[in-house]
Amino acid sequence: MTTTIAGIQIPDSMMAREATELVRDTETDLLYHHSRRVFLFGALAGQRKQLKYDPELLYIGAMFHDMGLVAPYSSEHERFEVDSANAAREFLRRHRIGEDEIEQVWTAIALHTTPGIPQHMKPVIALVTAGVEMDVLGLAYDEFDEQQREEVTHAHPRGSHFKEGIIDAFAHGTIHKPHTTFGNVKADVLALKDPHYHRENFCTMILGSAWKS
Repeated sequence: MTTTIAGIQIPDSMMAREATELVRDTETDLLYHHSRRVFLFGALAGQRKQLKYDPELLYIGAMFHDMGLVAPYSSEHERFEVDSANAAREFLRRHRIGEDEIEQVWTAIALHTTPGIPQHMKPVIALVTAGVEMDVLGLAYDEFDEQQREEVTHAHPRGSHFKEGIIDAFAHGTIHKPHTTFGNVKADVLALKDPHYHRENFCTMILGSAWKS
């Protein structure tokens, strides 16, 4: 039976159900519910902006966007966004999805913490980021009506400590590879959560490079 939340239908294909089960079994409750809210807020943003997109691709992008924070998908050397995108790509290839569609999902996930770029790209890419920014940062909060917000959070609760919990999840997923946070928002997470973290400085790197001038 198709589930509808805040007027948005959750994709119910075999692939979507398998993705749901995989994420449910792999991630924490906090990350699972966050990922579902990302899809719903992304879809609602797409509806409001009258964008045409494939809901199933948006669903996979939303559901996999944080998989790189958890084992067995967290590598030693890649940014967690890349690990998440790679996991989605492998999943979609197993389901024989076309490479153009896979590239959209991969890019959506890889760029979801890079502000200022996704909104200028294809709808699936833009809407994964829109969903993340709404749920984590509250961006465009007032562009969703109160009933939409209540229905989404009733179906997938934030709980009383989501803000602190999501920061902890980010820290847990990146603290073992601090070098991957250079130039991205997870540097702020480790600066808050890891007393031994040393933030790389872009200008220091330029001035200290092997070039003489």
